[in-house]
Amino acid sequence: MMSKRLKDRVAIVTGAGHGLGRAHALELARHGARVVVNDLQGAARVADEIRESGGEAIAHGGDVSQSEAMQDMAAAAMSAFGRIDILVNNAGILRDRTFAKMPLEDFRRVLDVHVMGAVHATKAVWNQMRSQHYGRIVMTTSSSGLYGSFGQSNYAAAKMALVGLMQTLSLEGAKYNVRVNCLAPSAATAMTEGLLPPEAAQILTPERVSPGLIALVGDAAPTRMILLAGGGSFECAHITMTQGIHIADQDDMAGTLCDRIAEVQAQTRQLIPATGWDQPRHELDKAAAKR
Repeated sequence: MMSKRLKDRVAIVTGAGHGLGRAHALELARHGARVVVNDLQGAARVADEIRESGGEAIAHGGDVSQSEAMQDMAAAAMSAFGRIDILVNNAGILRDRTFAKMPLEDFRRVLDVHVMGAVHATKAVWNQMRSQHYGRIVMTTSSSGLYGSFGQSNYAAAKMALVGLMQTLSLEGAKYNVRVNCLAPSAATAMTEGLLPPEAAQILTPERVSPGLIALVGDAAPTRMILLAGGGSFECAHITMTQGIHIADQDDMAGTLCDRIAEVQAQTRQLIPATGWDQPRHELDKAAAKR
């Protein structure tokens, strides 16, 4: 029998009217969470599914790209359930095209929905989570952002921006027990139609991603993790820093660097910085050691 590890927790899922967001909302409800289902379309249907299965849910139709709508969403959650424990920033769109052919409005729109949508929703719940000394926030990143993807410069830029947002908010939320993580899903949804082989739909189902979400939002959740999930497989990604080299002051420092660039790239003994300040600290240590 499944344990209700999220019993009485209140979760908001943006973009939850279909696809991955729907799977997230249903999985959260299965684990006992009371769910605010947000989407421009389909939210009421998913909320009905949750209630028909014995769970608690309300629907909200606000646009994540509008700050006021996200404030209203948070207010609705508080009115219905009295607290907000979990926010899953899942809402997103695609406007794929090579950079040379991409209209700037398509670039801006993708950033607006993915990045500012997550900012608006997170801002709406942040002070509530801090005041109750409990919060779990998940940003939806992507391997496209982490590793690049042809024809997705806008989407990749947005998804990597969310990693940076997560890195900083995890530090700022730590003393308030607000834990912030990223989920990078591999799922065959309407948003990926035509991008994955036909057989992928049988393996990369949204339902095989959502258990990864549960691991990021419970009482024992990690913080500052980039969890990759797809087809029942789970991995972790890191932003690392190589040991690199130190070059003493000289007339042609650039020339020396060009000659030794392979040493800078060498991945032996890579570091996982705890904060952005670890780079200058590392560089000062190397300068002191002259290596």
